Amino acid sequence: MLSYRDVQEILLERGIEVTYETIRAWVYRWGSTYASRIRKRRSGFNDKWHIDEVYLKINGKFYYLWRLVDGDGLEIDILLQKRRNAKAAKRFLLRALKRTGIAPRVLVADKLKSTRSARRAILPNTEFRAHKGLNNVCENSHQPTRNKERQMRKFKDPCLTQKLLENMGQVMNLMKIGRFKNTAKEFKSKFIELIQAWYSIVDACPNYI
Repeated sequence: MLSYRDVQEILLERGIEVTYETIRAWVYRWGSTYASRIRKRRSGFNDKWHIDEVYLKINGKFYYLWRLVDGDGLEIDILLQKRRNAKAAKRFLLRALKRTGIAPRVLVADKLKSTRSARRAILPNTEFRAHKGLNNVCENSHQPTRNKERQMRKFKDPCLTQKLLENMGQVMNLMKIGRFKNTAKEFKSKFIELIQAWYSIVDACPNYI
């Protein structure tokens, strides 16, 4: 994962001189537009969802980043909240259901009681599973967030953090090919399709530069 300074150096090598702060401004200005278009392109997620939460320390205060991914590791939704109680879990699940328009067949979680309570209230017909090691798909999906946190030397603002991570998740969904699940020929073909899809998303957006 590249930092803003990495992108600054790559652009400088190509003869484009901008500061990393300018790149940061571009990310916050157009990131939501690109993420929205990526979300609209996706046909859907599979019927097995994984839910997990991880704490983030922002300006000396603890927040919980709720994350929902499907069985293939694609991010469905995230939400930064101050609590991880049943009310917070219900709020997060309702938001995800509103965005996707479908309910999962199976919901996998850790042993957090608030998740169980929220599932019973909102998804009574969904099968619930929770035991050690079963939710590694979602727990591993937190790694890019931690990497970004280190690159930025900690997050500074809750609202900007939510916006940044939400947009980042959608871009990573688009970029997810499965390098070790495909032959070299298949990977090359899918990578070319990915680049073409990215250019179509960018070209469809107004150019303000």
